[in-house]
Amino acid sequence: MTRKLLIITGMAAASMLAVTAFQQTPYKLKTPPAAQYSSSRLSIGKVFGDNTTKEQQLPKDVKDAISKCRGAVQKALENRLSRMDVEMPVGANFGVEKKKSSGGRKSSLASLTDGDSSSEEGLTMEKLDTSNRELARLFVEMFQPLGGQHISAVFNDESLADEARALWKGDLSVECNIVAIDRKGKRSRGGLMGGKKKKKKAVGFASKMAEELEDYGASGPFVLPKDTEVALFVAPGPKELIAIERICNEVGMGTCVILLNARLSRVEKYASNDARKLFEGFEPIWFLGAASQEDAPGCLMHRAYPGKWLLARKPKVGAPKTIAIQDDIFTGEDCAEAYASMEVSDLEKTSEKLAMNVAEWFK
Repeated sequence: MTRKLLIITGMAAASMLAVTAFQQTPYKLKTPPAAQYSSSRLSIGKVFGDNTTKEQQLPKDVKDAISKCRGAVQKALENRLSRMDVEMPVGANFGVEKKKSSGGRKSSLASLTDGDSSSEEGLTMEKLDTSNRELARLFVEMFQPLGGQHISAVFNDESLADEARALWKGDLSVECNIVAIDRKGKRSRGGLMGGKKKKKKAVGFASKMAEELEDYGASGPFVLPKDTEVALFVAPGPKELIAIERICNEVGMGTCVILLNARLSRVEKYASNDARKLFEGFEPIWFLGAASQEDAPGCLMHRAYPGKWLLARKPKVGAPKTIAIQDDIFTGEDCAEAYASMEVSDLEKTSEKLAMNVAEWFK
């Protein structure tokens, strides 16, 4: 990779250690004045300052989770990783976008709202989309010193991309290429809408082929904008993973590809063995979510690169407690074994009711 990437952070740091993301030799770089940022060639380095801690700990709240997540990404960049997987709790409210009906929203690491009495409406598609978009925005802001032309936020369809364009328009802190993998479909509450449905007529093989090619438009299949150095794929599903596989093969390891809430741990079947090999090669830089509730009720899993995987439970009284640590992600069998062997104090047995919902754990 020829371009050096640097995320410059710290409020008034005189100097800091900058690391070329995909090259081998770290070097010292003095932080230039703010006025010089636009003309400086930047390389991925410090993201949010030094988040190094002696012991891996669960985040206390959303702010802590975001900070530790960025620290994990920073460490991955220093180690020249260019394929990353980031997973936050389902429907997490990062508090980035303000509610129209009120002055703002209280942020929380909500995951599943079923049974949560504090939730008015439960988990909706709108809340899911908002959560994913907020996470994408946080990552775009993280890489902003690269210059917006080198950052691409890739949504699944034009409807989601249009929402981001409207909300981020004119905000210099979130400049980037906002694109969609599916550029012809418009999603609504009823599904995908691409205008009025045309009546199909009997056509020959050649006409059918031409019609399929026409669906892609003049530009052909989805490609990343030119000069993209960091590609953020927002909540891609199985269909989008097919396009991402092709993109990864096209751009090579010189382009940093980050999957946001792809939920790879839940993907059971890939399009091919090559696809499985590719996505299994994505490093889980940050994971925070519910463990198998059948095997370990009230438990969550967490990993922050380069640390180990944690399995923790939240008692009714007190902070979450780690009950198991291992190098690899916990399988259902691992969860069941750890849950069965954990020790619960007499106080916990008499005073608590296990939280079955991640939404209650960080309030």
